[in-house]
Amino acid sequence: MEVTAFSKSVQVAPRKVRLVADAIRKQSIDNALASLLYLRKRGADVLEKTLKSAVANAIDRKLSRESLIIKSIDVVEGPSYKRFHPSTRGRVHPYKKKTAHIRIILSDDKNSKLKSQNTKVKVQGSKVEKEKEE
Repeated sequence: MEVTAFSKSVQVAPRKVRLVADAIRKQSIDNALASLLYLRKRGADVLEKTLKSAVANAIDRKLSRESLIIKSIDVVEGPSYKRFHPSTRGRVHPYKKKTAHIRIILSDDKNSKLKSQNTKVKVQGSKVEKEKEE
C-alpha cells in the first residue's frame, strides 16, 4: 500500500531541496529521519516535516512504521514571487524568490518486494515495456 504527503509552495528553491532529497532516497524511515536531523541544508527541515507527515498518514491507515520505506520523493518547482531590489539612479533589479512542491510516497516493504518480483522488463529498440506475470 502506498501513502503520500504533500508540501506545496515551500519557500526554499527546488534545487536546494533536491540536494537533500537525493541523500535520503530509498532509505528506511528511521535512517532518513536521522540523517535529516544532522544535515545542515535549508531543505532538510522542510523534508523532515513532510516525511513525518507521510509517516503519520501511514499510521492512520494502520501500517506499521518499521515496514515503511521511501518509494519516491518528487521535488517540483512551484510559483515564483517576483521581487525588486532598488539600485542606483532610480533603477530596479528584478529577481525571483522560488518555491517548491514536495511529494513523498511511502510504501509498505512487503508490497514493494512482491511488485518487483512480478514484473518483467522488455527492451524493444528504444522503448522499454513492463509486463506483469500472472
